[in-house]
Amino acid sequence: MPAVEPLPGEPAAIADVGSERALVVADVHCGIERALRYERGVELESNADVRRERLLSLLDRTGAERLVVLGDLGHRIGDPKGDEFDELETLVDAVTDRVPFTLAKGNHDGGIAEMFGDRIEVTPADGARFGDVGVLHGHTWPSEDVLAADVVCIGHEHPAVKLTDSVGGSRVERAWLRGRLDRDTFAERLDVDAAELDWHDPELVVFPAFNGRSGGTWINVEGQGFLSPFLPAGLVDGEAYLLDGTRLGDYRRV
Repeated sequence: MPAVEPLPGEPAAIADVGSERALVVADVHCGIERALRYERGVELESNADVRRERLLSLLDRTGAERLVVLGDLGHRIGDPKGDEFDELETLVDAVTDRVPFTLAKGNHDGGIAEMFGDRIEVTPADGARFGDVGVLHGHTWPSEDVLAADVVCIGHEHPAVKLTDSVGGSRVERAWLRGRLDRDTFAERLDVDAAELDWHDPELVVFPAFNGRSGGTWINVEGQGFLSPFLPAGLVDGEAYLLDGTRLGDYRRV
């Protein structure tokens, strides 16, 4: 079985992280409705209960022994407050009653380690490696240790594809992006000879956002651009997949 296996129809995967089987998701963005209300004037009823129950259901369904969130557990850049704090606290309590919880720190997770660090494990911004799997949010360059993994998992991008039919209609769907990492790009960043890197030709897996309200990068639309500092230069190649497993091929030609 692959070290990282997406769950059909879900923005989530099962991964072998060391000796444990983990449920892995990215970009939960707890409290996003409050931000949409105050920043954009968009009134949406909170989906906090739906998000939590969906995560708990996936934990139960898969028999996962750990939850790993690839960054942006919360939405607010600074310390979580109000509705967001309440959602985070309820979610953290519910998850840790079942399994250990690891958060790969994202750019929206500023105060989470201080508020919930006694209950969840928070990795450094440049990631951590668990056995053959490296995890990080993706807003920073990965550490050399993460690059020594067989698979590197990130979030941050919220990858999506814009699909257009023969009569000009279009829709946007969340997607997975998978491809091999480029050794020379990371060696140059680390200022080392490429031959010195502990390199296992790792695959990059870019996770779709768990929160469907958080927008995304249309990876097949020219001019959209990537958010991660090592994309697209750090990819040798990349293929897009829909949540149902449909392989779309080279993400640049979808």
